[in-house]
Amino acid sequence: AARAGIGQFVDVGTGIPTEPHPHQIAGRYRDGAVVVGVDNDPVVLAHGRALLEGMPIVRGDVRCPDELIAELDEFIDWDRPVAVLLLAVLHFVTDEQDPAGIVRAFTGRMVPGSVVALSHVCKTGADPVAVAAVEEIYREKATVPGVARTAEQIRGLFGRRLELVEPGVVPVQLWPVPSLRELTAIPVLGGVGRVPDPLAGPSGNALTGNAQSGGAQAGGVRVGVGRG
Repeated sequence: AARAGIGQFVDVGTGIPTEPHPHQIAGRYRDGAVVVGVDNDPVVLAHGRALLEGMPIVRGDVRCPDELIAELDEFIDWDRPVAVLLLAVLHFVTDEQDPAGIVRAFTGRMVPGSVVALSHVCKTGADPVAVAAVEEIYREKATVPGVARTAEQIRGLFGRRLELVEPGVVPVQLWPVPSLRELTAIPVLGGVGRVPDPLAGPSGNALTGNAQSGGAQAGGVRVGVGRG
């Protein structure tokens, strides 16, 4: 996104800082890039503010997107392209909390050229017993439940306004190009959606139609299945 000229980034669910952090990556490609972290964990907020000098981190809950966006107004100019990162976030949002509505709340403020990147645990092609076991662990031991969704449900989170960037919604190990990392027993799918310019016409960024090695198609969405 930074190489494409985007200079603003919102990292939702930023977590304890790791190397490299999104603000470091953005800075490699775009001088003066603004990266804002978002989390609702006081421990994460304290660590992030101590370790990530010059990066604002706001306390916010993605399940309350309108309130969160209002907090971001201090740092983000929504009249310019922005990248919103929802990485490993929406599988902690239940259907009742409307994960697709969260994405719509952001895209409703985003101008053409903006992007949303998201990743999500997928149950399509996974061992149902393993999926159920993981969901039970989150119900019993985590502060929020974990929800695995089908490949088509994950694809649907991008909504109608976002145009998928190739290669579409695929196992994260295959995006943007195949890597050497082995696919996992329970797939994690990822993709990037771009707000198109209505005056520019179709850009051709659509889901790729042929599966790659280690993946199978599910309704136009590639799903990788690990060897377990």
